[in-house]
Amino acid sequence: MRNTNLIAFWLQIVSVAVVVFSPTGTPLCAKAGTSASGPTINDKDTGYRGIWYMNQPSRDEYVYKYSGGLGTYCAKHKPFAVYCNRVRKTFFCYGGTTTDSNRKLLHIVSFYDHKTGTVPRPTILLDKKTSDAHDNPVISVDDKGYIWIFSTSHGTARPSYIHRSSKPYDVSKFELINARKKENGKKVPMTNFSYMQTWHIKNRGFICFFTRYNYPADRTICFMTSRDGIEWSKWSRLAAIDKGHYQISAANKNKAGSAFNFHPEGKGLNWRTNLYYIESADFGRTWQTADGQNLTLPLRDIENPALVHDYQAQGLNVYLKDIRLDKRARPVILFLTSKGYESGPKNDPRTWATARWTGRKWQIRPAFVSDNNYDMGSLYIEDDGMWRIIGPTQTGPQPYNPGGEMAMWESQDRGKTWKKLKQLTQASPYNHTYARRAVDAAPGFYALWADGHGRKPSQSSLYFCDKEGAVRMLPRKMAEDFVKPEVLKQ
Repeated sequence: MRNTNLIAFWLQIVSVAVVVFSPTGTPLCAKAGTSASGPTINDKDTGYRGIWYMNQPSRDEYVYKYSGGLGTYCAKHKPFAVYCNRVRKTFFCYGGTTTDSNRKLLHIVSFYDHKTGTVPRPTILLDKKTSDAHDNPVISVDDKGYIWIFSTSHGTARPSYIHRSSKPYDVSKFELINARKKENGKKVPMTNFSYMQTWHIKNRGFICFFTRYNYPADRTICFMTSRDGIEWSKWSRLAAIDKGHYQISAANKNKAGSAFNFHPEGKGLNWRTNLYYIESADFGRTWQTADGQNLTLPLRDIENPALVHDYQAQGLNVYLKDIRLDKRARPVILFLTSKGYESGPKNDPRTWATARWTGRKWQIRPAFVSDNNYDMGSLYIEDDGMWRIIGPTQTGPQPYNPGGEMAMWESQDRGKTWKKLKQLTQASPYNHTYARRAVDAAPGFYALWADGHGRKPSQSSLYFCDKEGAVRMLPRKMAEDFVKPEVLKQ
């Protein structure tokens, strides 16, 4: 009897401690569930709610430097959605919140089923234990259909996480990945990264652009790769000029590229200027300028071969929005310039512009204007060569705060002229902002964004539009497991 009890006791211990291992021997997650201290929740939400966030009170009528419904913030987080043709679903993530708060950050994952036109109850992946939308997640899908969520952190004070879905094309349950990176010849836990941009390349694995604070610049932009999402390369510093950088990136099977600005020494991080671009055609082993000049990284000099345009000489801030590689793998960068960081008309005009590499030179063309530095939209390059921008370019209910009314623009001449095709939202109570393009976007789910009051805490709802500009709101409350999102009246 004593032996039977002893065996039962040890079986209990073993059942709690069972761990699933990857083929490399790395523990992925506890089979019996996450420990009490672990971050994974894997619960179903009652609807779709975005986080409201603000940054830097301004003590004027605009209240904050920027603020609003920022569930799809920021431009330096990519991507928020991926279309998978095999199952005809667009998988997406966002910064959500609890039912009793507009500001407690939850990482939420869901999908849109293009066959049925429905969305499920979203999955609550984790509670990030912050109200900071800089910790919003990003998403990727690997060759086998597993959904990956990268939970970023604003700086080094909070941990970052990587999760993988338990089953392909299934968001009902995720497993925490104990990722490791190479550092000084050893494999060490990878528990912190900021401004993550992750791209999965077929048959090759992950390419990631990200930021590390004080490495040595305040915001040092970096790059890493992984075949399996578990074992990662050493971190490669791309640039560390003065106080550092913001970057946006793009990647395809042939090339990975990064566009970035820099923070001048002695002026504070609200000043960001200049436009740079670098690229790699060999999975990050070597880096070049657009015209093929080899670079020694990290870049440390303001004047260097990667400089696209000197906006510092013009006294202009540069706010990065999006970047695409065209069918010839040439970069097109979408960005905004203004006279300063504060909200309000004194820093007008806020000019949206594109920088296109022609094969011989950079061609920079203005597009249109909006009223806030943090108005953010996405750039599309269609198969027929047409360029499209979806973004909050129209004045909204809180003028000169981030966002506004969403509009769809097109250019038939590579950015020389732009025509507003359609205003997607109108007479809205809150500003709409941060329209995000899905990877391999299908016509039924072309951009994802959120709304929110620009000057005070509010609820935030989530929306998506199709290629024709019809807008649907994701349901805030769901009485059933699957619901067809309602089309907004325009």
